[in-house]
Amino acid sequence: MATMNRSATVTECVRALARQTRPPDHVIVADNVSTDPTVHDLESLPNLPFPLTVHRMASNRGNAGGVEEAMALAFAKGANAVWILDDDSWPRPPALEALLGPGWSPKVVRHAIQICPESQRLTWPLPVRNGDKSWRLIWTTGELPPGDYIPTRASWTGALVSKEVFAAVGPVNGELFIRGEDEEYPWRIEQAGFSFEAAIKATMDHPGPAKMIHWRFLGRSLFLERSLVDSKLYYKVRNMVWLKRKQAGNLEATLMALAYVGGVTALDGPARLPMLAKAIWHAWRDRLGPL
Repeated sequence: MATMNRSATVTECVRALARQTRPPDHVIVADNVSTDPTVHDLESLPNLPFPLTVHRMASNRGNAGGVEEAMALAFAKGANAVWILDDDSWPRPPALEALLGPGWSPKVVRHAIQICPESQRLTWPLPVRNGDKSWRLIWTTGELPPGDYIPTRASWTGALVSKEVFAAVGPVNGELFIRGEDEEYPWRIEQAGFSFEAAIKATMDHPGPAKMIHWRFLGRSLFLERSLVDSKLYYKVRNMVWLKRKQAGNLEATLMALAYVGGVTALDGPARLPMLAKAIWHAWRDRLGPL
């Protein structure tokens, strides 16, 4: 996981890992140049059942860059799989044991179920199979299909990525900074021929956005948070439009850009238009990295 200036949050995540019925063999936290006591507090945690490495980043590279470096370090240390977390995703005690349960295959990316503590709904909508093999989005645990392990698509937080997957797919694109690696890396995993499945008994508490808006545009689902701060809005729109160009070409990317312009303007008014224009222009120019 990566963190920055969130000492209480990230130390609680490490404590949650220490409470696992099957603790991880090693925990690596990439610190994005925190100016609060994050590094000190992490390194002072007592009686952990695993080695803890706090990887000091040379500069703030966001969640994408932090996870890129932490994953590379983990596999260099000999890991056969890494478990991707956010610093505010707190696995319940049986989570890792369930992920590594019967039938685990390094060619399938298993992932945890994320629950928002406030609403008790899924933190993010989860795609699951319909009876006709198409996909549908579900929002509650009550909608989950039967079984301990169910096919899904495109997971990031809570995903168990094997060294076989990493060798085929390569590193996370750290230049996405934030709000993009969670879409781009799972897409590359799927493009490389690997699949995803959810471990129903692997649950983690992960707060979700309080004001997430879901709308359909030309048959596609788009998600946006109302009143998102400018920097997060910039990364969200830039990275999604950039990724859509890579996936489907200029026309689809243009339609996505127009959808974001219309949606954000309807939600927050025209004052966001300059930031949206900058994000879309940078997406078209392949200008990634930090804002």
